[in-house]
Amino acid sequence: MFASLRRLPLMRSVTCAVGVLAVLLAGPLDSARSAERHSPPRLKRADAFLGIHFDFHAGPDCKEIGKHTTPAMVENIIDLVHPDYLQCDCKGHPGLSSYPTKVGNRAPGIIGDPLRVWRQVTAACGVSLYMHYSGVWDSEAIRRHPAWAAVDAKGKASPNATSPFGSYDDQLLIPQLRELAGVYGVDGAWVDGECWAAVPDYGAAAVKAFRQASGIQEVPRKRGDPHWFEFLEFNREAFRNHLRHYVAEVKKTNPNFEICSNWAFSDLMPEPVSAPVDFLSGDFSPENSVNSARISARYLAEQGKPWDLMAWSFARQPGKAGHPWTQKTAVQLEREAAVVLALGGGFQAYFKQRRDGSITPEQMPVMAEVARFCRARQAICHHAVAVPQVALLYSTAAHYRKLNRLFASEPAPLLGTLQALLASHYSVEILSEHHLAGRMAKYPLIIVPEWDYLEPKFKDELVGYVKAGGSLLLIGPRTAALFARELDVALGKPQPEGPMCLSCNFVRLNSYSDSEVIASVKGECQAAALGANARPIGKLSKSGDLTSPSQPAASLRQLGKGRIAATYFTFSHGYANRATRSDVARGFLNGLVRQLFPRPLVEVRGSNNVDVCVARNHGKLLVNLVNTSGPHETQPIIESIRPVGPLSVAIRTAVAPSKVTLEPGGRPLASRYVDGKIHVTVPQVEIHEIIVIEGS
Repeated sequence: MFASLRRLPLMRSVTCAVGVLAVLLAGPLDSARSAERHSPPRLKRADAFLGIHFDFHAGPDCKEIGKHTTPAMVENIIDLVHPDYLQCDCKGHPGLSSYPTKVGNRAPGIIGDPLRVWRQVTAACGVSLYMHYSGVWDSEAIRRHPAWAAVDAKGKASPNATSPFGSYDDQLLIPQLRELAGVYGVDGAWVDGECWAAVPDYGAAAVKAFRQASGIQEVPRKRGDPHWFEFLEFNREAFRNHLRHYVAEVKKTNPNFEICSNWAFSDLMPEPVSAPVDFLSGDFSPENSVNSARISARYLAEQGKPWDLMAWSFARQPGKAGHPWTQKTAVQLEREAAVVLALGGGFQAYFKQRRDGSITPEQMPVMAEVARFCRARQAICHHAVAVPQVALLYSTAAHYRKLNRLFASEPAPLLGTLQALLASHYSVEILSEHHLAGRMAKYPLIIVPEWDYLEPKFKDELVGYVKAGGSLLLIGPRTAALFARELDVALGKPQPEGPMCLSCNFVRLNSYSDSEVIASVKGECQAAALGANARPIGKLSKSGDLTSPSQPAASLRQLGKGRIAATYFTFSHGYANRATRSDVARGFLNGLVRQLFPRPLVEVRGSNNVDVCVARNHGKLLVNLVNTSGPHETQPIIESIRPVGPLSVAIRTAVAPSKVTLEPGGRPLASRYVDGKIHVTVPQVEIHEIIVIEGS
């Protein structure tokens, strides 16, 4: 397999050159059918691994679209990068199409048919072509058809967001997607401006439907009004219906046309997949990208659909005039890719098209270097499945009750806890209720991070999981309050956020210590009076004086065959904030986790700047090591990444392995098998290395 992957660029280049020559000799293609007749096979998205996204959101200023879009331009991209697919612009948020559509709203100046050029060359080269198409967000459609707009609580029509209760889907979106599929023969659409652009709708049709569906006559206008949650839930379901409707309608006439709704069923919309989309995707934050990808990739990996994530190839440079966008380096994009690849996903990167729809060829060598990095890991990582270790709950029920809009990512309850767990080398999955219900026993440890609501049935299942032998950790006083009886604790009222002193004596960073260590932490806390069955862990006080009055920082008790623990201060927000982040606080959480989960599958020593992702693929056990060192949270452009290592790694297996290698490259890795553990030393991790274990 590895040899065939190495031959792929040469094989594709030859095929592409022959195909493009045939296209040029044949002249313009008159139909999608004739294009298909000249095309080598193209990958479906489920099998695709690597892509490039281009868009430019054409506007009224775009009067020469297509002038510099040539077969040579597209062929050059493919020759340099060898992608499985390309995504290019056809309609952005302004709503003006960048190709000569006959059913949509054209940009003012289009020269020739640039989309035909993209399709001809990609088809000739066996590369799939997807469209960047703005869905819910269509400003031009609303300008021309004001009745298609969503209406806000004050009766003002949105200038951007279309209403799911109007005619936009049937009169523009569906016909245009059918045009792209049937007339141009493109392979699918990456529909942008969807769940994250949807808004609560107070239009007459929406209000009437809400009253009929709910029986509620007084429509809430803001957070705090009666039935506000119910109104948002009604609008969320309206978005789902919009998505189900247009995907199903397009597939009636074009069943092979693949559709993704950007960020649907991701951490922005954390719920079961309930629409017939073909794949899931999203473009994670252009800045603080590593942390953004850490959450999004872990969520998408569990959704049961083919998935990929898109990195922005550029970032803003704060402090410079106008905050200009600056091209990221190859190593920076490689690390962003590594976070995704380590979790089994596909990867793409976003490069802007010029205002005439052409691309900037000088940027493609960076993507070519990133592509080589990714391809070296494809056969090992793509479609790998996580080995259950630590489950971090992203509660759908609590998230939607907390959110004051329809769909958005809300990392605050998760991010700091996730960062601390990863710095302590736990392999973590981010799961919602629908992932865990009925399969909790697969996870040695479940962590509920700072959610203040759980559905009673799900809470009861968590308690049953503990009593049957599981381990449950609750982070924060409001989460602990949901399980006060099970914890055997009487709780006071949560106290406002403020600085506190955390002291503990069972862990100093990664090593156990008898001496007490103290750190300042910031967050909400709660007085906790422990019962006879609960054991206190650590102390919280208002000063650093160890003799001052204090309360338990956490507690742990046996419950049935399992154990349940809780912290009585919030952790995630304080740890995610670099100004209040503390190694002692991380060590405290690590020590608490180790009491609940003393035998993780993998243990790593040597650096805290390594994410560990344990997975299986092709019958092999994979230990992914991703270097997360350096100021990636605060520095938008990373010129270099300092390698970490050497790392001492111990991996628990039932039997001695037949083979241990370090990938990519199949480098033999010396190992010892002692007391049920494989012991190896990884000399260094530049960006992403994978320990591959066979026969265990």
